[in-house]
Amino acid sequence: MNFIIYDLEASCWQTESERIGRTQEIIEIGAVKINEYGKVDSQFESFIRPVIHPQLSDFCTKLTSITQIDVNRADTFPIVVKDFKDWIGANDDEEYLLCSWGFFDQKVMSKNCLLHKLDDDWTKEHISLKHQYPRIKGLGYAIGLKNAVEREGYEFEGAHHRGIDDAINLAKIFLKYQNQWQF
Repeated sequence: MNFIIYDLEASCWQTESERIGRTQEIIEIGAVKINEYGKVDSQFESFIRPVIHPQLSDFCTKLTSITQIDVNRADTFPIVVKDFKDWIGANDDEEYLLCSWGFFDQKVMSKNCLLHKLDDDWTKEHISLKHQYPRIKGLGYAIGLKNAVEREGYEFEGAHHRGIDDAINLAKIFLKYQNQWQF
């Protein structure tokens, strides 16, 4: 069993009026593959070029540090998601579990698959570490990823709201409590 610790960044807008009628498209996939023995096997990182709303908002660029040039140079979702699935082993019937900080990542991945008329069954093997973390720590509430990383005594590496950096930091928490997550 491989554990795929992943984080997605998606197109975003600051105000509700800007969001109305717009579809969030994934603009970055960042992931860390951890084997059943707790060893990091590899990383995956790719920008994705949005096609429905190709222009990133200023808010999105400030939040994620992903630039218009980054996404303009990237492949589209169907190409990147095929590479991601190959890396996971989803196309080879390898056992895997997608793990993210919350359910947003699983939901937006599924929606983007359907948007591009791709199968989304492979996204169903998923758990939210954010919703299990309070049980492990005896908290009565969920907290943000950066707060959890720092609470565990780790320094947050990289830029918050960058897919690969968030995935690397989340992998630290996953590994620390690897035997306590409920699958």
